[in-house]
Amino acid sequence: MIVDCAIYQDGRRSEGPSDFSDALAQARAHGDAFVWIGVHEPTHEEFEHISEEFGLHVLAVEDALKAHQRPKLEIYDDSLFMVLKPVAYDAPNDEVSSGEIMLFVGDAFVVTVRHGEISPLGSVRERLEADPGMLKHGPTSVLYSVADATVDHYLDVAEELQVDLEELETEVFSPDIGGTGSTASRIYRFKRQIVEFRRATGPLAVPVARLAGAGTYSAAVPFVAPTAQPFFRDVSDHLTRVNESVEGLDRLVSDILSAHLAQMSVRQNDDMRKISAWAAMVAVPTLIAGIEGMNFVHQPELHWTWSYPAVIALMVLLEIILFRLFKRRGWL
Repeated sequence: MIVDCAIYQDGRRSEGPSDFSDALAQARAHGDAFVWIGVHEPTHEEFEHISEEFGLHVLAVEDALKAHQRPKLEIYDDSLFMVLKPVAYDAPNDEVSSGEIMLFVGDAFVVTVRHGEISPLGSVRERLEADPGMLKHGPTSVLYSVADATVDHYLDVAEELQVDLEELETEVFSPDIGGTGSTASRIYRFKRQIVEFRRATGPLAVPVARLAGAGTYSAAVPFVAPTAQPFFRDVSDHLTRVNESVEGLDRLVSDILSAHLAQMSVRQNDDMRKISAWAAMVAVPTLIAGIEGMNFVHQPELHWTWSYPAVIALMVLLEIILFRLFKRRGWL
């Protein structure tokens, strides 16, 4: 469904006509105006009218309707199509969730398609409407503001993940609870969330670099003002920080998982040594008692008056020797 539709002229908002073609014609007639239409999870029938009026490419329309796209930037004859994946982090549940924003930017128009509940579009529109100077730059200002808000929130999510990972690291190396099986499950779940986060941030690097005109992507992008490249370079710098942070988090959580598994192995070896030591201490008196309990006729020690207390004393002495030996070696 259509969430919002307006014409922006000279940085000021005015409600657009109900007919999209009239709104677009009116915006182009003024020269310094553009139409911004916001749509949330449209059906094929709902979006067909918009795509026909604005001349959106059929492949981009298909992607916008089906969603589940990687972040990307595609350029068509009459518009460019960009996909962003805003994310949110639920710290109590250690869960990273993502939405999708598709932007169609063309001559005097912007169409934003949102999937999911995670989106900065509402706050971006409010902020732009409060800043006419930014809105004067036309559709480019919308594209930049949405990308900037999305990437800036990536930084917040990365910081929250870093805090939770430090807590997880403390838990793993705690002598009281570091060896529990639930810790390994939490580490694995945390790694899965980093993978989900990486799916949103990693593929976005190339599209933002193209918009910024960085490196090999020096060619100007159609429908984007060349003067906006420094602003997109700022977005690219922030995204680079995010991707570096994600790489560091991924390496660290892998190291934590390896350390946890090593701890579990060491503790299991310690337990096996303790069990073996106690088994040896139990085996010695059992062996002596088994021999002394045999019903042989010729056992001279059985006819000795002090044979019973002597055997008991021998058992106790051997147990003391074994206990001190295992204790000295750290097995007990």
